[in-house]
Amino acid sequence: MIEIDGHDLKEIAGAFDSAKKVKEKPTVIIAKTYKGKGVSFMEDNAGWHGKAPNEEEAKQAISELGGEW
Repeated sequence: MIEIDGHDLKEIAGAFDSAKKVKEKPTVIIAKTYKGKGVSFMEDNAGWHGKAPNEEEAKQAISELGGEW
């Protein structure tokens, strides 16, 4: 079993590299994550699980994540 921070791209890549080296048995990767990580009004808010943001919310979320609309 490989347990990682599911929001860390380096850890994700490293976990896949490690899993590829295991040949004798199955390997599982457990990625610990938070719903909506990095977006103030979404993070760890179950109400956002499976719900799409409206245009204004999407703009705010993308901005908080460092992107541009």
